[in-house]
Amino acid sequence: MAAAKQVDDITACLICTEVYTDPRVLPCGHTFCLKCIAAWSTDKQPGDELSCPLCRKEFTLPSNGVEDLPKNFFAVNFLQMKESSNVETTTSGCEACGGGEATERKVATVYCVECQQKLCQACEGYHKRVKATASHQLLKLGADSNTDRPALSNLLSFSNYCNKHNGDQLRIFCLDCKVAICTMCYIESHNSHKWSDIGRVAEDFRDQMASDVDSVVDGVKKGRDVLHSLEKAKNEFIEQVAKAGVEISEKAEQLMQMIDVHKEKLMNELSAMKEKRMKEMESLREEIETQLLSMESYAKYADGVRQKGTACDIARAAGDLHNRADELLKFDVIERAMDDLGNVDVTFTSSDVIVDDVNRTLGQLKFSTDVTLTSSNFVIGDQNETLGQLHLSDAKTGKVISALS
Repeated sequence: MAAAKQVDDITACLICTEVYTDPRVLPCGHTFCLKCIAAWSTDKQPGDELSCPLCRKEFTLPSNGVEDLPKNFFAVNFLQMKESSNVETTTSGCEACGGGEATERKVATVYCVECQQKLCQACEGYHKRVKATASHQLLKLGADSNTDRPALSNLLSFSNYCNKHNGDQLRIFCLDCKVAICTMCYIESHNSHKWSDIGRVAEDFRDQMASDVDSVVDGVKKGRDVLHSLEKAKNEFIEQVAKAGVEISEKAEQLMQMIDVHKEKLMNELSAMKEKRMKEMESLREEIETQLLSMESYAKYADGVRQKGTACDIARAAGDLHNRADELLKFDVIERAMDDLGNVDVTFTSSDVIVDDVNRTLGQLKFSTDVTLTSSNFVIGDQNETLGQLHLSDAKTGKVISALS
């Protein structure tokens, strides 16, 4: 059941949540049904930028639109395996002798891995007698299919045929062009290039994928630590803002007749500072979560390709997956944003002296890496000076960014 669940995960479209119909893979590595990605891009033209429905990474639509997006052969092969292993003899007709609707005489009993056809008993016997097909692997269908389950592991390997030369398997990896090719492709177009056996190079790619997956998993852990730090800073900031608001209110109550107007100004400024800071934190949180989603999705997909993909699947996907892993591990932008965000303290320092300046009487609210309201102890003729001054400054440099008087 666990294996069946893994196959379902690999063959399910994330848009329609159904089994893939003509699966196409985007540059970011995510796969969707052709019809689903076509519906997603209805307002786009070739050459326009289109974002991935999952990770939002943008790419340029090919000249013929989504039709030119590459097929996900890895998913296609798994779909073939799933269909062949789940077919029941009571509903499957023979595909070799014109079997469309299943009849009593032409019920399919086996599946030919090489021909990719369901065969009835009569066609199975003919298949075994003909020299060209006698060595083909036949997979039992229906109630007895469980006994022939080891042959399923060969289904993906035998389905990796060259698109240009029908019937020729992809056995060579061109090191110059970084593509999987058949023998005829090598003779016609790649005979001057460096090459390697696809099985040998696939092992190197598997090791590379394993390393990339480990790195991305470590990156996810690092990202979660950063997210935890951000949440902690946000909670502390909210507590400090709340505390400063209470202190401002208490001081304002003592001087209500003089400072009602300026009290409102201070509270509004504090609220504006809070809103600005919260927006910055929320924006950074969303960016980190998007990065983590991409990493987790990549790790799941790449690990699936590494563990269950054929040599051809791995050779096809290795380059793009490696580049995507390097891109996902670039945390420097988020880390710089976190550093720029800094640590903020919100404090209110009350004064015991009433003066004519309201700003000086109530106190001063500062927003920087330290947010403070410094209260005054004097009452003077200027209500602003008595109540206090509200200003935003950089805690590192001390430079005032804005001030309310």
